[in-house]
Amino acid sequence: MRLSIMGPPGVGKGTQAKRIINALNITHLSTGEILRLKIKAESKVGVIAKSFIDKGHLVPDEILIKIVKDRVARPDCSNGYLLDGFPRTLAQAEGLEKILYNEGHRLDFVISLVADESELVKRLINRKKESGRSDDNPKIIRNRQKIYWEQTAPLLDFYRKKDILININGLGEISEITKRILQNLK
Repeated sequence: MRLSIMGPPGVGKGTQAKRIINALNITHLSTGEILRLKIKAESKVGVIAKSFIDKGHLVPDEILIKIVKDRVARPDCSNGYLLDGFPRTLAQAEGLEKILYNEGHRLDFVISLVADESELVKRLINRKKESGRSDDNPKIIRNRQKIYWEQTAPLLDFYRKKDILININGLGEISEITKRILQNLK
């Protein structure tokens, strides 16, 4: 099964992604984690990505599309995968479709986690205390929320029209949210 999980910052995409991959025995592809590793390694892509992330901006589409293309071609993705944090823009979605089409594949479902924005801001402020992420300060949090609704939310219509969008309430107990997701994937 080839899946993507989306939702505004703080909705729990990473948490749910880990639970879904374990339940379905598929590979977790977190573009955020891949980028953090590249930044830590100070690779060329990492340096470029860091300059955008530090300002609260999204990494350019062409960089993410190349990273995803290289990653989905690896053998551990042959049984399926869950894209976490990708696509975020229409250009990325179209780039992903092209990549998958060239391999004779398509996304099976796009999981959209939905939650109240004020709750998400609270979660992110608490996450900064726990994780020390530089992109979890109040100004950057608000900017990331704004960017999500302007650039990423239009993907909901794109995937709804393809009849592969599943909307899931992202509030509640972690295990209950996972249960909702898995029931909708059947």
